[in-house]
Amino acid sequence: MKKYIKKLIKLINFERDAEIELMVSEIQRMSGKKREELGRAINKVKGKYLGKELGLHIVQFGRSDIIDSEISVGDMVLVSTGNPLRSDLTGTVTEKGSRFIKVAFDGRPPRWSLKKKVRLDLYTNDITFRRMEDNLNHLSLKGKNALEYMLNKRNPKANKENIYMDYIDKSLNKSQKQAVKNSLTCQNFFLIHGPFGTGKTRTLVELISQETRQNHKVLATAESNAAVDNILDRLVENKKLKVTRLGHPQRVSKDNITYSLAYKVEKHDLNHKINKIQSKIDALIEKRKDFTKPTPQYRRGFSDNDILYHASKGKGGRGISPDKMKSMASWIDYNLEIDEHHDEIKRIENKMIKDIIETSDVILSTNSSAALDSIANTKFDVAIVDEASQATIPSVLIPISKAHRFILAGDHKQLPPTIISDRAKDLQDTLFESLIEEYPHKSQLLNVQYRMNALLMEFPNAEFYNDGLESDVSVDNINLKDISNIDDDGALLFVDTCNLEKNHEKHLKDSKSIINHVEARIALKFANDYLKYGIDEKDIGIISPYADQVNIIQNKTNIEVKSVDGFQGREKEIIIISTVRSNKYEEIGFLKDLRRLNVAITRAKRKLIIIGNGDTLKSNPTYERLIEFSKIKDGYVKI
Repeated sequence: MKKYIKKLIKLINFERDAEIELMVSEIQRMSGKKREELGRAINKVKGKYLGKELGLHIVQFGRSDIIDSEISVGDMVLVSTGNPLRSDLTGTVTEKGSRFIKVAFDGRPPRWSLKKKVRLDLYTNDITFRRMEDNLNHLSLKGKNALEYMLNKRNPKANKENIYMDYIDKSLNKSQKQAVKNSLTCQNFFLIHGPFGTGKTRTLVELISQETRQNHKVLATAESNAAVDNILDRLVENKKLKVTRLGHPQRVSKDNITYSLAYKVEKHDLNHKINKIQSKIDALIEKRKDFTKPTPQYRRGFSDNDILYHASKGKGGRGISPDKMKSMASWIDYNLEIDEHHDEIKRIENKMIKDIIETSDVILSTNSSAALDSIANTKFDVAIVDEASQATIPSVLIPISKAHRFILAGDHKQLPPTIISDRAKDLQDTLFESLIEEYPHKSQLLNVQYRMNALLMEFPNAEFYNDGLESDVSVDNINLKDISNIDDDGALLFVDTCNLEKNHEKHLKDSKSIINHVEARIALKFANDYLKYGIDEKDIGIISPYADQVNIIQNKTNIEVKSVDGFQGREKEIIIISTVRSNKYEEIGFLKDLRRLNVAITRAKRKLIIIGNGDTLKSNPTYERLIEFSKIKDGYVKI
């Protein structure tokens, strides 16, 4: 166990170093302009201080030119005027407009950040790595048990006998109900396998509500803030539940801010006491200004106690006059009084936090925020972790370590955690996948999908889920005719570009990514045609596995264009995929990661268009079967 934990810590540090190195090297070798073109910096913005909000200092940075950036709400940014790497001023983005971006700082930002035009850089947040490492260094018994199940050092207990279930959500299907029941009766852990569109969040919300019915205290987490907010959105429909959302208030969606711990603290009954104490502190600070601050040049080696002693005797020393000594002593007296008031504020804040946490039925947070001091001593009956197949073992161990039992929900047939460092690739092996392979009887597949046309479900169902899924009758036959004037009821189209001239993949200068101009043009043509037929641009998505291909398409349309990772967990009425690879060597690179293919082709509800060179792609058996499937279903065209 010690050896394995040591290995995990080493892997975390490899990944941390890789992330920091990537950011630092990019800032070093790229101009601010180039980094802004990539969406990872914003140049020449002027700051304006807006005041405090939920204990944080808010600054709005703006300019007359449009701000088009990947930097978004919840991201950490580095603020600088010269070399960014010489600055240590970081904040969190709270709001983003077309010509401004608001940033929250823990303390009042320095004057230079408001007086000069500054640069904002997307910044690596080290705190998540530190929390994972600290948790591993002090891993609780429950955390160690979870690893023992995975390492075959401990056998999980059988579920308790069946209990009568009165389901709150009466429309749950059989597999969802079974997942809830098995999760409630497990003694150690249970796994909910939720493929695309199978109502995983809905199932988790029912489970959380049922746990609270049994007076169980629930910790519900996910790897991303978006997934946590998704659960919270559904959970708060049950008005009886007392729910508190942990984490940086600026990473919580605006709709859910009233459930955040920071907001609840601000609205707590005891907060008026803090305001009164703060007024006293402000008055003392004003009085303190009348006296000499004992800086090194004035105190000349005297400690605070020395100064207070000499002043009480009316003495000076080392060239300091008795009056100056007395003035410094008065400054110290006021400062001590201010410190006492600050300590009192901290005591009241801790009391408010304890009160809020203790009276909450459910605490929600990201995996990382489950390490916050506010719940350090809270005992949870169950930890329910969503997106568990996208989270590393050190990440999921944070919430697991705090609860008697744990439930993991995810889909190991979709994308694993994103790992940058080659030396840390073992972090892609998740606890969810290890446990579901080792203990299949401790899992439940959610087997009815509510997202896509039955034809679109057919191939991924056979290829990745052993035909274990079925589509609900409500979506079986949905098509584009339902939402537009277009005469198109075909759900699948594979556009084979193998006969096109000049259809070759290319590298942009100084880039490892790949582009294909021919495919980009075809993707845009399809998208623009659908817009002409009255389909809303928000209902169309374009996916490419390659970042440079995403960028060249993105620059020519307002339609959402993202990588496969950017679309995980999401859906669109129409999805257009540009596979990019087109070469005589039949090399498909990281398209061979079939989990990426599974995610890409399961985002579409009514229409899926795949653009690719069939001669190149069919070197892989799965892609060959996909092309054959499209032919059988009359969804193949060679251009």
